[in-house]
Amino acid sequence: MNNRPPLVPKKYIELPLGSIKARGWLEEMLIRQKNGATGKLDELYPSVMGPRNGWLGGDGDQWERGPYWIDGLLPLAYILDSKELIAKTQPWIEWAIKSQQPNGYFGPLTDYGPEPGLQRDRAQDWWPKMVMLKVLQQYYSATNDKRIIDLLLKYFRYQLNTLPQKPLGHWSFWAEYRAADNLNVVYWLYNITGEKFLLELGDLIHKQTFDFKTYLTTEAIISRFNNMHGVNLAQGLKSPIIYYQKSGDISDVQSVKTGLQLLKHYHGFPTGMYGADEMMHGANPTQGSELCSAVELMYSLENMLVITGDVDFADHLERIAFNVLPSQIDEHFINRQYFQQINQVKISRDIRNFDINHAETDVLYGFLTGFPCCTSNMHQGWPKFTQHLWFATSDNGVAALVYAPSVVNLKVGPGIPVTIREETFYPFDETIRFTIQFEKHAAVRFPFHFRIPKWCSSPKISINGHSQAVDVKDGIIILDKEWRNGDVVELQLSMEVTLSRWYEQSVAVERGPLVYALKVDGKKEEHRFSDKDSKFGTTYVTYEPTTPWNFGFTENAVRNVKEHFKVVKQHISKDVYPWRAQNAPIHIETVGRQLPFWTMYNNMAGPQPNGNTVSGSSLLRELPEHKIVLIPFGCTILRVAEFPVIRN
Repeated sequence: MNNRPPLVPKKYIELPLGSIKARGWLEEMLIRQKNGATGKLDELYPSVMGPRNGWLGGDGDQWERGPYWIDGLLPLAYILDSKELIAKTQPWIEWAIKSQQPNGYFGPLTDYGPEPGLQRDRAQDWWPKMVMLKVLQQYYSATNDKRIIDLLLKYFRYQLNTLPQKPLGHWSFWAEYRAADNLNVVYWLYNITGEKFLLELGDLIHKQTFDFKTYLTTEAIISRFNNMHGVNLAQGLKSPIIYYQKSGDISDVQSVKTGLQLLKHYHGFPTGMYGADEMMHGANPTQGSELCSAVELMYSLENMLVITGDVDFADHLERIAFNVLPSQIDEHFINRQYFQQINQVKISRDIRNFDINHAETDVLYGFLTGFPCCTSNMHQGWPKFTQHLWFATSDNGVAALVYAPSVVNLKVGPGIPVTIREETFYPFDETIRFTIQFEKHAAVRFPFHFRIPKWCSSPKISINGHSQAVDVKDGIIILDKEWRNGDVVELQLSMEVTLSRWYEQSVAVERGPLVYALKVDGKKEEHRFSDKDSKFGTTYVTYEPTTPWNFGFTENAVRNVKEHFKVVKQHISKDVYPWRAQNAPIHIETVGRQLPFWTMYNNMAGPQPNGNTVSGSSLLRELPEHKIVLIPFGCTILRVAEFPVIRN
């Protein structure tokens, strides 16, 4: 469903939840979520997710954590067609519906006194409702339950009547920064109902939202440390583009593009994230990046891609998904890091140079280490990524804008059902195969849109083995033809090793959407928390490096990438989990020199050597060259991903 006037039409159209199914390694990720914390958080975290939760009518946690969990559990349940998981989500849906008051308010209503480990106050805060709005929107997408439309219409009338007296910042400041999620659902409901008051409400919400347009385009502000909470930025940067649907002002879109460039320059990491631990903290590769920021930035990019069709957002989305997500959550989908580091050479319980330290637990792998918000919020990453692989188009076609093994069911052309199967080992491999299947028709004409990433300089495309002309416009190839049952489209996205410059003129190694990092072995140890630290869980995991990490690249290697960076692929079974060092399907061999002066400092990689000053020393010229192996960042735990350059 596209936008109703006067809203600006969306470039692409989201499909109903459940239309897209994961396959291959992506399905494995979702199954691990089901068998891990996503499917069992009520058992693993009963004090918050159990029957006392305020979103189930209890006197326990009233705030964001319950809705956070369901915001990931519900799409996972419907993508996997899991009756077990659907049954876990339903009580939350039913209670939300039944909680609605005569004035339209819904959700927990009563504040309670403090209790360790729970957030029992601010029950009426606007912010947690925004998470539940996303849940209800997804539930309607999967079920068409008309009760959701009635609930939302009544609630949005309540908002329109109440916000003038109790604005977004009345109970807490969080809603002022995260209101784009609220506005997004308001416009979604307008497209279904056509109720004009929703446009009025949208303007009111936008007026009370933090001014991200100014923030994102003011270099003097965005460049500073401590200028914004990292998760607020991840959620809020889409605000100008969400409102662009009403304003029609292209400067709203451009403000986000400008802001992302400034963020990359002043705070950016090669993975697509930025230094914010918790406040914005610069681009030093030992600064932290929060897991909540990653999944929320992914969701923002997904929404901005739908509205604008700008493929830069898809490139950015893949970069986070394929590098950050698999490295910051363990393979069992239970333990995770609150903060991760780009150059992460030791994981220990020590104080680090972060904006905040939660009893020195922030980089540990643990269930509740750092802060519990990420335990509750990490679940939305992969399911919503899956939901945004495919789109319908306004020309009655289909678009593959983000790539991963999957299958989609939708209607094309004059409303003919089609199934398209996407077979690939992307992002490790360059080949993506699409097979088109009609159940009752021999042939149907419709346009098929394919995204060409900016990093791909020479894409190739064929139909049934016959090469096609490649005509890329705004990062998209459109093949508009009569498609026959069984047609196979093969897309080849050539991946070359490239180097990019980062903090202190360091170099990162990239190939396609993947960042590559030095493979550092580590000794893993499990520890128990004492009773006084039980709020961080029962156990945590540390890693002590057992192989050298302090390598730099020579200037000669950096200048001759094709000669000095060799790509090596190894076959692994499709049943093997690919996102760990021992299973890495691909690695890059190169040479480096170990830098004796670059040592551990404060239990981290010491100050980053500047690539322009590591030069001229006879000591460095005499150091031997070593063969080093780089593996995908997403396969690492200990690593170096930003390397000094040793000038001749």
